[in-house]
Amino acid sequence: MLPKPPAPIADRITNYSATPVTDGESGGIVHRLAAADRPTLFLKNGTGTVAADIADEHRRLRWLAGQWRVPEIVDYAETPAGAWLLTTALPGRSAQQWLNEHPDRQADAVRAMAKHLAWMHQLPIERCPFDAGLPRRVEAARSNAAAGQVDLDDLDPEREGWSVAQLLARLDDLIPTAIDPVVTHGDFSLDNIFLDESGAVTGCLDVGRAGVADRWQDLAILWNCLRDIDPAAADAVFDVYGVRVDPAKIELYLLLDEFF
Repeated sequence: MLPKPPAPIADRITNYSATPVTDGESGGIVHRLAAADRPTLFLKNGTGTVAADIADEHRRLRWLAGQWRVPEIVDYAETPAGAWLLTTALPGRSAQQWLNEHPDRQADAVRAMAKHLAWMHQLPIERCPFDAGLPRRVEAARSNAAAGQVDLDDLDPEREGWSVAQLLARLDDLIPTAIDPVVTHGDFSLDNIFLDESGAVTGCLDVGRAGVADRWQDLAILWNCLRDIDPAAADAVFDVYGVRVDPAKIELYLLLDEFF
């Protein structure tokens, strides 16, 4: 059941029906809102640290509007009960769903996603007010580890059975001295990328982690998602994007992702 939103948002969604959305790992409670002859909307709300995450996403959506293809903000509210973010829907369907429905057209979609990511990364870092760099990510990873928030039952195969202590020790081994900064999405996974029927990218969801960071933050996550479908398709990402494979960076950013 949809929690009662603040009055301005409640007024906007009168006569909409709400369906809970379970895909993705962005945190909070997300509902898809639909009504006859009205645009589909999405409402995300949460309390505590999730409310802070929603506020972060709201700030990034405002800044990214007109620069990346992201949902439009319809309304936003913060109350003592939490944060509420109402946005438009992106056209198409998630890349995960699209690839499941069109396995014979996989190569076209992979090229489109890699080219789109390269385009996103052209945004000048000097204009970006958000720091998503490695020190900040490592600090957040250590905080999650200390709070017992690392899901050891959902590790990638390479780290299956590892303890938190092992993850932290390997993280220390991998932290590099140099990064290649761009404006990153932060969670460029197949659930957060949307494609139209032709396989073209229509936009990205869940930009709450967006900010200046190493380009391998995004490349590693996209590669990791695709290798579960087809390792050759995953490797094609690097050729299309235009980089040489960096195994150490891939391992680092996939290891970091285990903490979130």
